[in-house]
Amino acid sequence: MSSQPPNYTLLDADKTKEMLTLFNGERTGWVQAGEKKWFFPYKYTEEREGFYNFKPRPSDTWIISHPRSGTTVTQELIWLLSNNLDFETARKKTYMQRFPYLESSMDYHSAVMDELVKKNEGNLEKQEFCKSLARPVYETLEALPSPRFIQSHMPLSLKPGILDSGCKIIYMARNPKDVAVSWYIMHKSVVSLGYVGDFPTFWNYFKNDLTVFSPYWEHVKEAWAQRNHPNLLFMFYEELRADLLSAAKKVANFLGKNYNENQLSKLLDHLNIDNFRKNPAVNLYSWYNCGVYLNSEFFIGKGKTGNWKEFFSAEMEKEADEWITKNLEDTDLVFPIINTKDVCH
Repeated sequence: MSSQPPNYTLLDADKTKEMLTLFNGERTGWVQAGEKKWFFPYKYTEEREGFYNFKPRPSDTWIISHPRSGTTVTQELIWLLSNNLDFETARKKTYMQRFPYLESSMDYHSAVMDELVKKNEGNLEKQEFCKSLARPVYETLEALPSPRFIQSHMPLSLKPGILDSGCKIIYMARNPKDVAVSWYIMHKSVVSLGYVGDFPTFWNYFKNDLTVFSPYWEHVKEAWAQRNHPNLLFMFYEELRADLLSAAKKVANFLGKNYNENQLSKLLDHLNIDNFRKNPAVNLYSWYNCGVYLNSEFFIGKGKTGNWKEFFSAEMEKEADEWITKNLEDTDLVFPIINTKDVCH
């Protein structure tokens, strides 16, 4: 029997009008769902029941995170550890084929998709690819055989029963200043997001819970509260960047897998940021070729922590640190940031 997702309200009309001038990928507006006011594009209203009632299987492996939290490299790590380090398949099939993104269709407003289809007029293959992006992934996933690998940016509270379904969940968290910068870069680089403003303005939306999948802190804190659940592994992106080998062993142990040092060395070489950024299976060149992405190399970032320093002024940094400190007051959540200057230690 299906259940009903939480109610939603439309974003204030004045704020919607303001934001539509800056986020050109959205043409209708946004909604805020539930008591925590989860922030979504209007298309969520058409697909929310499909997301909410999607049934996890005990054999599933999920990665859940707020966007731009180091998800892609972790997906590749998880998939390879789960599939006997099958590098050949990992190079042939895109990571989206191997590890579908549950909410992907919500990113594409119908008007934007119509424009992309028209832009690719004369190339039926590219047109069909564009159309496929707007189809609900939950329908595709329901038809897939087990075991399935699923990426999601929905918070745990919008996935009823997932923790007790028997599936494995890896939750990734990342310093919010780096998340905001990476999320900003993606918004500038993807037609379906289409942000045309500057970073200070984007940061203001982010910290005020007006970017998609916000509020950031509620997203992370929900998972942190479940960090001791046997079916959930809570990890920080900073762990991967500081010691990828230890992180790989930690994930392998959680998945019930065991590899020798030589095998793990090959895995680390595959995931090395220089190799990873050149890997067409994770850079989604098809999205670039049909005009969804404006930059062929933005999707895999620099693979480092602390990139926020290139975008934050001294005043913004002070404001951000105060915002972080305030939001950590009611939790024992601790970010393992190596840079000692950063407040998130």
